[in-house]
Amino acid sequence: MRVVVFTVLLLLAASHQGVAQTTYPTPVEADFVARDVSFENGERAAEIRLHYRTIGQPRKDADGVVRNGVLILHGTGGSGRGFLSDGYGGQLFGKGQLLDAERYFIILPDNIGHGQSSKPSDGLRMRFPQYRYTDMVRLQHRLVSEGLGLSQLHLVMGTSMGAMHAWMWGYLYPSFARGLAPFASNPVEIAGRNRVWRKLLVDAIVTDPTWKNGDYTEPPRGMASALGFLLMATSVPLQWQKQFPTHAAADAWLDDQIRTRLKTTDANDTIYHFRASEDYDPSPHLERITAPVLAINSADDFVNPPELPMMETLIKKVRNARFVLVPVSDDTRGHGTHSLPKVFGPYLAEFLKTLAP
Repeated sequence: MRVVVFTVLLLLAASHQGVAQTTYPTPVEADFVARDVSFENGERAAEIRLHYRTIGQPRKDADGVVRNGVLILHGTGGSGRGFLSDGYGGQLFGKGQLLDAERYFIILPDNIGHGQSSKPSDGLRMRFPQYRYTDMVRLQHRLVSEGLGLSQLHLVMGTSMGAMHAWMWGYLYPSFARGLAPFASNPVEIAGRNRVWRKLLVDAIVTDPTWKNGDYTEPPRGMASALGFLLMATSVPLQWQKQFPTHAAADAWLDDQIRTRLKTTDANDTIYHFRASEDYDPSPHLERITAPVLAINSADDFVNPPELPMMETLIKKVRNARFVLVPVSDDTRGHGTHSLPKVFGPYLAEFLKTLAP
């Protein structure tokens, strides 16, 4: 077990090397339909559709077992599609890169409630099953095991919500993944300020009369406030000050963000996104995690600020773990640093070497 807080930028400087974008195999998109789904709260669904993308091919080792799977899990409100960008997949999945798709079988699911998977906005609205993080991880496992036929993964890697799911994989399925890489998270119940802003976000919607208990025809007025809380949670003080040096510039950017996000963000889906985290608390289960762990947070992360001591305390309970706190720099982007390979790449490269068979 190692706890590492870097106060110098040596590895960040190194991360500028070798980040050229390269092409990678064309993603293959498909749907997995999980039948007769039971949720932790007792609800049931005849079927839940999980959309996903794969890049590369599953390859069996000498024992006839596929072990090259890499499951990458997205954050709240996102989808697997987000990992296909030039700034992410273009720096990770190409030939010779860290997660070279000629070597690894990369799996990018849309979680329940997100993307092209089953979600409240498909029609059920607030009658959709009240899923929580445990349900989401169990469905991910069904996709990987039933849908793709895998009994092992080389790596479970996640950003934000996906990072929290990676922690849960560690104790729900302790022998399934060879390594875990949660980026931008704390393995503890969501409480304190983290809980307060999330509850304020949901309350902005559900206390608005125009929400109509989920049966709205136009976006509820409270969605603007909800999106405002989300923007603040993912804020980047150093960069925002540079980008919006006047109040007029800040106001114009904010107006554009709210206007465009209202067109693509559904209120009921958003409520489910944030209520889903209410069962999250890996802290009592950390001793059960046997896979090596690389946990990375950024010092300018509003959601997981460095002054909170939980990570440094709790990671000591994990038998084989390393924690990296990346210092604030021109390269970091607050909570969004979790999706910047040029920042986390050197740490991930070192971690992957320890997982080599």
